[in-house]
Amino acid sequence: MTIVIGCDNAAVPMKTMLIKFLESKGVTVENAGCDSADDPTNYPAVAKRACESIIASGYKKRGVLVCGTGIGMCMTANKFRGIRAAVCHDNFSAERSILSNNGNVLCMGERVVGHELAKKIVGEWITLEFREGPSSPKIREIIAIEAENMK
Repeated sequence: MTIVIGCDNAAVPMKTMLIKFLESKGVTVENAGCDSADDPTNYPAVAKRACESIIASGYKKRGVLVCGTGIGMCMTANKFRGIRAAVCHDNFSAERSILSNNGNVLCMGERVVGHELAKKIVGEWITLEFREGPSSPKIREIIAIEAENMK
């Protein structure tokens, strides 16, 4: 599994910690930036890089995006065709983002989630796989709406 991970300058400590955590689990990590609290790159540019990498992989990669709250990253990520991003600040939401919504980008807030909880959330999230079932028709509806609105 490859995870594309990115943050803005508000979330560098969490991103750095998550890279080490993911690598310790044997996950390949692709860094989409930023790497310093002094980096003026805004979160939309980082989310764009991450999502473009996921799309270029044929959606084989997943993404983890972190900013102050996770909200801005999530809003930006969901502007890309085929990206289903969710803000998840607990394990249940992260689980449902995959199992109910076939999500491929997890967004979190450095100012909202502690580092130990972030590790638990991401650690569980990377083990999950969507399976066809009762949620499949809903996901097809999401994809149809996306196709209508993202021409």
